[in-house]
Amino acid sequence: MDKPQLNVDLKSSTPLTSNDGNHIFAEGFILRKVSKFLAGTPKDAVIPIPIFYDVVTGKILLEMLPPELREEYKEIGC
Repeated sequence: MDKPQLNVDLKSSTPLTSNDGNHIFAEGFILRKVSKFLAGTPKDAVIPIPIFYDVVTGKILLEMLPPELREEYKEIGC
């Protein structure tokens, strides 16, 4: 299946940088544990949440986190 293409001129976009001015990010995951009672499964479940982080500082790009998790991770975010 083909990925949908955005019809956007990249020259009209702006760079996304960390608070430290870095431009390179890597993808990682935050793992969240959910009780088996909430998940409705026989065992506790693990939810992987994709994140981007600054490769220089290791700080999470908070802008890309789900809004409900940003406060919790603000100490390790940028």
